Amino acid sequence: MVLRFLFITCQNKNKPIPLSQINPNNPEIQKRKLILSSFILSIFLMGLKFFTYYLTGSKAILTDAVESIVNVVASGFAFYSIYLSSVPKDENHPYGHGKIEFFSAGLEGALIMIAGVIIFFQSIFNLFNPVEFSNLPEGMIILAITAIANFAMGIILKIRGKELNSIVLVSDGKHIFTDAISSVVLVLGVGVVYLTNIVQLDSYLAIGFSIYFVFSGFSLVKKSVIGLMDAAHPETLEEINTILNNHRQENWIDIHNLRIQRYGANIHVDCHITLPYYYSLVQTHDAVDQVEELLTKNYNHDLEIFLHADPCIPENCCSYCRITDCPVRKEPYSVDIPWTVENLSKNQKHYRA
Repeated sequence: MVLRFLFITCQNKNKPIPLSQINPNNPEIQKRKLILSSFILSIFLMGLKFFTYYLTGSKAILTDAVESIVNVVASGFAFYSIYLSSVPKDENHPYGHGKIEFFSAGLEGALIMIAGVIIFFQSIFNLFNPVEFSNLPEGMIILAITAIANFAMGIILKIRGKELNSIVLVSDGKHIFTDAISSVVLVLGVGVVYLTNIVQLDSYLAIGFSIYFVFSGFSLVKKSVIGLMDAAHPETLEEINTILNNHRQENWIDIHNLRIQRYGANIHVDCHITLPYYYSLVQTHDAVDQVEELLTKNYNHDLEIFLHADPCIPENCCSYCRITDCPVRKEPYSVDIPWTVENLSKNQKHYRA
């Protein structure tokens, strides 16, 4: 109940919403619950790992504990970004606040990279200044517990993030899952140190983790930059292309200049549709509404559609226009131009090859 109250007050700072009006299945509420759970778990596991380092003195375990600080900071910022992305559009942000999710993922990646670099140089120093270990069996048990917890949370966040179309949840899930894998490898490595009593192996293990962290963080930063720069989304374009082809109407002469922009969980679709030039304003409006309704109903995530109507040019369009009773046709229908991602994305009407 307390957490539910927090979500409600975050959702509307000026006017609290009665509990009876809150839908627990609301995607934004679900995302906040998931990322808050991740944040709380990260704090708890960070404490366990630092306790394990205190118990054992292992620098490799310290690297895992330091990386957990990144988990906590990243999860905290992710929670804020999910809240901010759900804030309605305003005059200063006409497209909403969803882009903050890409920034959050990029920050998380940058923090992972910084942690990796620090761990790398610290491990080089420790390689030439080894220390004795203690209580390694107990440390391995605690690390195994943290790995299991992170595995479970990472899988849940990745699955639910894809279902809710949230790059923040997916990124946080991948990060936590990566942390779980590193903990498993760390348990095995500490076990080898315990069995062989070769203390330098601890530093070599930490160096390996640091390199892995740098590459993992770079991957998240790259994905974030792609989102912030509005790069093309081939999968989304392909899905929309399939919907349009499956429900294509004969008066939709062509669709072109199709562009996709993602703002967090919100997807904006911008395209042009070619319609008969003799259509009245009402007919044109109805055709545009038909396309918008089709995409909204058949796509799995929320869409905001901006559709511009273009008049047909008989000299260029008649040969592939499918309208059977066109009163102004200049030449017979003679060629079928398939709708593909390539020609739907071009900023021009379709033409015969």
